[in-house]
Amino acid sequence: MSTVAIDEARENRILMEVVVDAYDEEERAMGWYYYLQDKLRFPFQARCIAERRVSPLSVGDKVKVVGMAPTEECLHEVFVEIQRARKKLAVPLAQLEAIGADHHTQEGMDDWHYWVNMGYQY
Repeated sequence: MSTVAIDEARENRILMEVVVDAYDEEERAMGWYYYLQDKLRFPFQARCIAERRVSPLSVGDKVKVVGMAPTEECLHEVFVEIQRARKKLAVPLAQLEAIGADHHTQEGMDDWHYWVNMGYQY
């Protein structure tokens, strides 16, 4: 059970803009993918807030987020591409917090973090 307080405005936005008309896991995944693709303003700076086995990032690492990972990488959770040592690498969006992002990017990031922290799944 989540310890995050329910945010009615955010719940409504997610229901009406992200997962509206989504009837299965893949449709919810694609709803999130296209919502975040439209919402996040690339590139933006981010900081790693949690270590993950699927990612080389450590807590506190700063990265440049350059785009969404390919859709096939986002069927179970959202991944974004970062620029690292002249290569693009996909990392979980939930692992990052935006630094100095505009309102749209911050709202999209906050919506995804809320979804994850509530324990919701596709």
